Amino acid sequence: MYSLRIQLFTAIIIAAVGGVISLYLFLTSQLLGVSIFILSLLVSFGILYLFVYRPLKKIQEVIYGQQDKMAPQRLMVDSSDELQELSDSFNAMLDGFRTDIVQMKKLERVRSEFLGNVSHELRTPIFSTQGLIETLLHGAVDDEKVNREFLHRALQNIERLNTLLTELIDISRIESGEMKLRFRFFDAVSFLQSAVGDMQTAAEQKNISLKLIGDQSTPVDIYGDKERLRQVVVNLIDNALKYSDPDLSGEVKVKFENKKDRIEISVEDTGIGIAPQHLPRIFERFYRVDKDRSRDVGGTGLGLAIVKHIVEAHNSSITVESQIGVGTKFTFAVMKNSVA
Repeated sequence: MYSLRIQLFTAIIIAAVGGVISLYLFLTSQLLGVSIFILSLLVSFGILYLFVYRPLKKIQEVIYGQQDKMAPQRLMVDSSDELQELSDSFNAMLDGFRTDIVQMKKLERVRSEFLGNVSHELRTPIFSTQGLIETLLHGAVDDEKVNREFLHRALQNIERLNTLLTELIDISRIESGEMKLRFRFFDAVSFLQSAVGDMQTAAEQKNISLKLIGDQSTPVDIYGDKERLRQVVVNLIDNALKYSDPDLSGEVKVKFENKKDRIEISVEDTGIGIAPQHLPRIFERFYRVDKDRSRDVGGTGLGLAIVKHIVEAHNSSITVESQIGVGTKFTFAVMKNSVA
């Protein structure tokens, strides 16, 4: 393949040489002179047409095809080095546009689903609270058998709304990058002891045993955002308590294991378990294995999505193992140093 400059220069030289030759021959043979001149022009035109005009026309057709939203096309030009570079750059630009369009459509679909889920999650407790208050206003407030129960249920709905809004703000800030994590070193043992201790009352109310298992005799420094990691551990314990069978004496174990470069933390329960088909999606926003049960226990469908984001922000990942009727185990790791 040659440079476009060489091709243009060749066409000019052929036309010029042909003109000179035709002028020289024209003095002896007009027909031969004119024939040589026409031939040189045709050769020059052919070079310009094949190596300049036709590639530019092809570029124009591809551009018009994109404007008309035709099927995706790729530009293939091999007439000169410069036009080949232009072709490669144009194809890279088109690939970038198509990737952006696909991403935009995906984001639009996610946004639409997110807004639909949010409106549904907000509507349920609002309508429920509205019904309870209307019932109280129409006379039930004087009925001692139901007034306190209705007020308690209304309060539960308001608390659920508050939790939902708090988690919506959290996940929005995390996904937009507005939530800045504050990394520092802290003791993993005392951290886990505190988190488990704060959840003991909730476990006792449900008649569930909550234990911290691991070597608690020696402090171990880990590197991360203490408050956000606490949110992860508390959320996992809370889920384990919520989905344990209230009619049976369940058990929740928070285990930690000191590895070479990290602390591995797991939260394991003897609850109802999760079916295999649900496991790949449980970290999605608003995804619930059992929607009715989730709402009954106050779940928003955002907790595990937030957990996943926080763990990944610590350059780690969270895994889940579960078996129906046996229980569920969530596991993640936190590094001991600042180098992931």
